[in-house]
Amino acid sequence: VQLQASGGGLVQAGGSLRLSCAASGRTFSSFAMGWFRQAPGKERECVAAISRSGGTTFAADSVKGRFTISRDNAKNTLYLQMDSLKPEDTAVYYCAAVEKQYASVNSYEYTYWGQGTLVTVSS
Repeated sequence: VQLQASGGGLVQAGGSLRLSCAASGRTFSSFAMGWFRQAPGKERECVAAISRSGGTTFAADSVKGRFTISRDNAKNTLYLQMDSLKPEDTAVYYCAAVEKQYASVNSYEYTYWGQGTLVTVSS
């Protein structure tokens, strides 16, 4: 499956962005999905994940209550709604796919990756 992430940009602290990840090439609903981010000098971390059906989701403690992951299997698209953004949310955000029912927080378990989209939050 090919993944194309978009929606990043520059936003002030307290603002919102919605990231999208368009999938093609394989049946999107066969894949559990995750959003990861990597800030300069830091390891890649999972911020949110979602099961194949969308019925089970995970959010990291650092973003819980501010970020919402969702998917539209009819549109082959994954989303990450990011509200109340903080400067520490600044990072390159990646979408990833694994052909399992439930997603993982471990990046090594994911098979396919999008190219990343940069989110910059100014203070």
